[in-house]
Amino acid sequence: MSRIGKKPVVIPSNITVKLDGHALSVKGPKGELNDTFHPNISLEIKENEIIATRSNDFKENRALHGLTRSLIQNMIIGVSDGYSKTLDIVGVGYRVELKENNLLINIGYSHPVYFMPPAGITLQAPTQTQIVISGIDKQLVGAVASKIRSIRKPEPYKGKGIKYSTEVIRRKAGKTAGK
Repeated sequence: MSRIGKKPVVIPSNITVKLDGHALSVKGPKGELNDTFHPNISLEIKENEIIATRSNDFKENRALHGLTRSLIQNMIIGVSDGYSKTLDIVGVGYRVELKENNLLINIGYSHPVYFMPPAGITLQAPTQTQIVISGIDKQLVGAVASKIRSIRKPEPYKGKGIKYSTEVIRRKAGKTAGK
């Protein structure tokens, strides 16, 4: 039995959950999320818990069991607390600025790069070298952070580029000096 999948997901008092077959709708103070889950995993709501069970022990269903439970847990955390990721910009002259809802990034190219966030994502620039991405959908927050980071990934010699705030750049030694 899946150790993650067999744990019930506790529903806090400020969140409403609606189950319609395999479609789940979670509504909370931050917003609303909807998702449809695989038909081999059955969901049921008992008291203030959501329980996911699988129909048999085939390998695919065992994998889907824990995944489904984790996705439901992420939905509940998202609508109650939300998710955020922080990106740091490293490099001389590299900076970021918020123009209305769009992000203006000067990162060493001959032109500025504009980034328009998708619906449901909030961007903040507390300093010129920091970006905070927040939203209720964990997958979307991570995807947007990855997309912004891919504009200029950190390089291993000087560490210049856009990196996650928790990321550690493995540095390489440069060419050795002349003989």
